[in-house]
Amino acid sequence: MTAPNPKIERVLALTERLTEALKADIKALEQGRPREMRTIEPETQQLAALYGREANSINAATIKTLSAPVRARLTEATARFQEALKLQQRLITRMKNASEGIVRAIATDVERKRNATRPYGRTPMPASRPASALLYNSVA
Repeated sequence: MTAPNPKIERVLALTERLTEALKADIKALEQGRPREMRTIEPETQQLAALYGREANSINAATIKTLSAPVRARLTEATARFQEALKLQQRLITRMKNASEGIVRAIATDVERKRNATRPYGRTPMPASRPASALLYNSVA
């Protein structure tokens, strides 16, 4: 049996910690409390950066030298991490789409009401600015 590789053990520990943070995020998103997400905390972001550096330093030769149980642990931890990451990404995308849809609906309603209250008269009213400036990624 080979001696444990400290680099692999660090990657495993980081993967587990990040997976737990993602699970906490998923729980917060499912409960409608996105402000309680752990991944927006600086400590978790530092862990993610450290994980990226450590994971990039592992190459195929390092993986081949691992014993079968350690390789299985690494594979399982990575699979759990990727699964949690995908679920979190789907939930964030849903929340983003919903909030953008709400803003878009409000902007459309404001635009409709502005145009509906324009009275007729001798002097024409200046055209009102569109409410589309409320939309994300729109230029005012």
